[in-house]
Amino acid sequence: MKTLVIGATPNPNRYAFRAVRLLSNYGHEVIPVGIRKGIIENHEIVLGKPELTDIHTVTLYVGAERQTEYYDYILGLKPKRIIFNPGTENEEFINLAHQNNIETIEDCTLVMLNSGIY
Repeated sequence: MKTLVIGATPNPNRYAFRAVRLLSNYGHEVIPVGIRKGIIENHEIVLGKPELTDIHTVTLYVGAERQTEYYDYILGLKPKRIIFNPGTENEEFINLAHQNNIETIEDCTLVMLNSGIY
């Protein structure tokens, strides 16, 4: 499943960094998007809002206050689902996603991957 990680960072202590690595380790195509250049293993962090197709999952690692700038971008990608990791819950965005027939999950991507429910 092609997964877009919003909030990717080259800081190995951050969960977004770990998510990119684990998604890759589990064989998922992963596109890390962040606000700073860097590399997570062999994945270059993409800046801005790249034009992408066939995104299955968007997993969020930015808080609700920073998500508004991504609403139109993410909805325009037409993902099958959006994962709201702990600390990223956002009722407004969840409602917008549902209005666009996008599944939302409030869970931890790392736990989902390690428990086989991703």
